[in-house]
Amino acid sequence: MEPKLIDHLFRHHSGKMVSVLTRIFGIKHLEIIEDAVQDTFIKASISWRNKQPEYPEAWLTQAAKNRVLDIFRKLKTERKHLPNINLGTDAIAINELFLDSEIEDAQLRMIFTACHPKLDARDRISFALKTVSGFSIKEISSALLTKEDTIKKRLLRARKAIEQSQLKFQIPQGKALPQRLESVMEVLYLIFNEGFHSNNRNILIRKELCGEAMRLTQMLLKNELTRTPEVYALCALMCFHSARLETKTNAGNELLDLKNQDRAEWYIPLIKMGNSMMNKAVVDQTGFSCYHYEAAIAAEHLRAKTFETTDWGKIHYWYQCLNALQPMPIHVLNMAVVCIQNQDLEIAKAYLDDIKPEDFEQRAYLFYGAKAEYFLAVNKCNDAIKYLDLALNTVNNQLEKDYLQKKKLKLLNHK
Repeated sequence: MEPKLIDHLFRHHSGKMVSVLTRIFGIKHLEIIEDAVQDTFIKASISWRNKQPEYPEAWLTQAAKNRVLDIFRKLKTERKHLPNINLGTDAIAINELFLDSEIEDAQLRMIFTACHPKLDARDRISFALKTVSGFSIKEISSALLTKEDTIKKRLLRARKAIEQSQLKFQIPQGKALPQRLESVMEVLYLIFNEGFHSNNRNILIRKELCGEAMRLTQMLLKNELTRTPEVYALCALMCFHSARLETKTNAGNELLDLKNQDRAEWYIPLIKMGNSMMNKAVVDQTGFSCYHYEAAIAAEHLRAKTFETTDWGKIHYWYQCLNALQPMPIHVLNMAVVCIQNQDLEIAKAYLDDIKPEDFEQRAYLFYGAKAEYFLAVNKCNDAIKYLDLALNTVNNQLEKDYLQKKKLKLLNHK
């Protein structure tokens, strides 16, 4: 069996398996469970070389359950905590936990456990990406623009905090729910962003991560406790961005900016779904979240029939609202880019003067790229080339590097 298929199954099913097995055996055994699931996939990669089972997910789940039991049997001190999953009512109860609705419940419990306020905010995100979505440490490091050693420490701290605080594996209720839900949405937003605009060197788009983030967001919408306007807005945002995924690159795997994307190829069903989500997000809503504003910006781009007819004034307004609610250098940078498109060059310069490349860490090339666009707009070609060089020296993704190189060559040829 191809390694790619094993990776695909791991991405889609490891979070489910870890969550269900944690519900059976308890959160205190999480590390053993994660190791068992990992072992199961290694075993699958060997035993499936010649023939794939008819139901791969069922095979993996049963194998992981058996592996956990094998380990627990060797831990004599834990014997009294083991359910007898082969006999009587325990067997029925365990089997019921593998129904689709119960798997979703277990995953919701896991993500809310990962986002518990007793965990450090940075640790929550890393821990949720690992346990719920099966991210490797390397992938988490890339998604959060953080060193791998730092991620390892965060995961260790999270496990210790769970153990020391004896956290319950449950969905919070009452006053605790909104704060925890906010953290959950932040995690899903990060997962989606890593898929939509990956920091991976060779891959720009990772559709499986976008799909995973959307799946988990829709899972929140299925549960009455977590079905809020903010979650609807987050889902709308993901739908709007996903509608453009296929047009971000061309047949030659070259990056296409918004101006050069084929708008006829934008996926209408996802746009309609996003509109439906957005309508639900604004019903009886007095205040808007950052997800409402980001979704409004994405919708405005989709609404324009051509790049030239984009309502940049409205987009600038939504960015101003977003930055007022959640002040961040990336919002200021985006406002500068919008003002360049709208020929409001003095305002654009003021925005650019207000931020610096260090604000963007591994994505400093975005700042340099925007500066190049500004100097191009004010007819300072040499300065534009200088900033394109700075962008080329700091960009990580090869597709983006090729895109910037083509832009630079075009400028050199027109000098």
